[in-house]
Amino acid sequence: MRLQKLEIKGFKSFANDTVIHFNESVTGIIGPNGSGKSNIVDAIRWVLGEQKTRELRLERMSSVIFNGTKKRKASGLAQVSLTFENTRNLLPTEYQSVTVSRILFRSGESEYRINNVTCRLKDITSMFMDTGIGSNSYAIIALSMVDDILNDHEQSRRRMLEQAAGVSKYKVRKAETLRKLNTTEGDLNRIDDLLYEIEHNLKSLEKQAKKAQKYLDLKADYKALSIEWSVFQTHDLKTRYKQVESRLAREEDLLRELEVQIQKAEARTEQEKLLNLDKEKALSERQKLLNEVGDRIRTLENQLEILGQRTNYIDQNRSKLQERMRFNTGRIEQLEKDVLYYHKNLLQAQDEQSQGELALREAEQDLGVTRQEHSSIKDDLDLYLQQLQELEKGIYELEKQKAINLNQIENLKNEIDRNAQVLDQRSRESKSLREAVAEVTKEEAVLQTSVQFLEQEEDKRLATIQQREEQLQQENQELSNINRQLDAMRNEFKLTKSMVENLEGFPESIKYLSTQSDWGKQFPLLSDVITSKESFRIAIEHFLDQYLNYYVVPDFQTAHAAIRLLQQNQKGKANFFINSALADATFHTPVQSGLIRLVDLVECESTYQPLVNYLFHKVYLREEDRAPESWETDPDITILDGSGSWTRRSYSLSGGSVGLFEGKKLGRKKNLETLDRQIRKLEKEEEKKIIVVQELKQQVKDLKMANQPARIREEKGTLNRWCRN
Repeated sequence: MRLQKLEIKGFKSFANDTVIHFNESVTGIIGPNGSGKSNIVDAIRWVLGEQKTRELRLERMSSVIFNGTKKRKASGLAQVSLTFENTRNLLPTEYQSVTVSRILFRSGESEYRINNVTCRLKDITSMFMDTGIGSNSYAIIALSMVDDILNDHEQSRRRMLEQAAGVSKYKVRKAETLRKLNTTEGDLNRIDDLLYEIEHNLKSLEKQAKKAQKYLDLKADYKALSIEWSVFQTHDLKTRYKQVESRLAREEDLLRELEVQIQKAEARTEQEKLLNLDKEKALSERQKLLNEVGDRIRTLENQLEILGQRTNYIDQNRSKLQERMRFNTGRIEQLEKDVLYYHKNLLQAQDEQSQGELALREAEQDLGVTRQEHSSIKDDLDLYLQQLQELEKGIYELEKQKAINLNQIENLKNEIDRNAQVLDQRSRESKSLREAVAEVTKEEAVLQTSVQFLEQEEDKRLATIQQREEQLQQENQELSNINRQLDAMRNEFKLTKSMVENLEGFPESIKYLSTQSDWGKQFPLLSDVITSKESFRIAIEHFLDQYLNYYVVPDFQTAHAAIRLLQQNQKGKANFFINSALADATFHTPVQSGLIRLVDLVECESTYQPLVNYLFHKVYLREEDRAPESWETDPDITILDGSGSWTRRSYSLSGGSVGLFEGKKLGRKKNLETLDRQIRKLEKEEEKKIIVVQELKQQVKDLKMANQPARIREEKGTLNRWCRN
């Protein structure tokens, strides 16, 4: 069995389909750093069923899918196929070539395939069990595995030898068998529990069955008693029915008497209705007469109104007829002139006709003389007759033209009237159009002004949105800074509070005394009495390290009482500063050039000032980092380094590295109060900032919701429609 080829698609850096053939001459894959050599090993390990993202150098399994670049989009799946040659039948399958594939989709779904047939991961693992090939086998060796084998980490050598010897398969099967046996044993235990529950339920069901039988017996008794009770109740109801029936007969007699009285009252009512009916008839007749008189009055008024309208119409027609008569009179005169003209032409034609007739008679007398002239004379006669007919036809045409002209004159007059009306209407329309144009011009100016105003408002809105977003970003940044400060202070507050409550770093005796309500709650420790600026706490705490566990008590009696408590309960030892013993003592720390008196850097109540003077007597702070050989100061004084890295006392020097939690014991309670005040102050600032941020977000939201571009487009569209119209 040997590896033939590896197909990769969308896996890690392999965006394109990549096929790597492992021929007989191929012994390895080389390339520069970052070329993807390790991704090939990860692909082989992944297709063989690797489930640990750490082994694939990933944070999550979906990261194996190619995530895309600026010029190439991300892949939707990752697919790796591994092909083996099975000519020796080392794999438990009849195929000569076996291809194992694994596909992971971006949606999270995945599948395994053997020769393109969907299968389970268990099938792939079982198939490669005897071959020494697997995602966790030593066929794929990483650098870390070499170290594990050399160091025999977690019996790595033994696992490698078992895999080489083929024992691991039986160990896996043994583990599976033991797991199944454990599961079966658990199922048997569950069956025992179920049997126990069933037996317990059987007892309960027997009790319930007895109760049910008792219930059935009681139900039968109840049924018999109910029947007897029903019989008695039926007899009682029959007796009550007879009583009710007799009472009902009496009530019916009373009802019949009342009905007779009602009929008599109805008869009287009918008589009164008849009398009222006669009166109503007389009233209706009079009302009818009144309505007829009213109708007559309205009819006369309508006729009077109609007559008035007719009078107006007649007057209008009279004026029109008079005007037409004047026009017709003029037209008649013109026509009479035309008739005289045509009559004159007719007389001339008649004269010509008489002359023709005379010539005809002369021609007839001369007919016998000359027959040759007969045809010419006849032709002349026909010509004259034709001319006469043409003249008569012309007279008819003239009369016809006269009628046509009269009709045309009437039509022209009507056309003139219509043209006058149209001209009047056009003038009115022109006037209305000029007024509409003026209104449109005004409306256009208003729309242009509105559009300009909306555009200005939109520019202002966008500028305001940008300004508010910048302000919101700034406020969010300030809010996040406040939140970080709050988180830091809250964590420090919790840590300090825990240290104060649990007295971390203090001996058992101090913890015991602090729990005694009649003693420990009243007197403070030295670490709670004094405090200073944070920059000096490490140096002061380093100097007072041996005294920080001391109680500060007012007198010796209080200290003796605490010591007795510790002795009685075997809780160790404690140290005390007696404040009254230091009240009259004087400790003067002179000023030194180049040094700072530590007593001036410490803060405390006035009651504890003598104790502070005692503790920091001739103690100075030196901020300059100078070598010990260059010190030229009084050896009786104590000098502290500003960073707390060293402390020089009389004839001694101590120091070294500064721990992470040094400077946290001094002034814990006061620091706790200071942190509490600062936290409350920051919380108020946070609340204010949150309100400001919410207001800014609401303002930005309101500004973005103001749909000014839509209004501008609407106004511009209206303006364009006005301009087109």
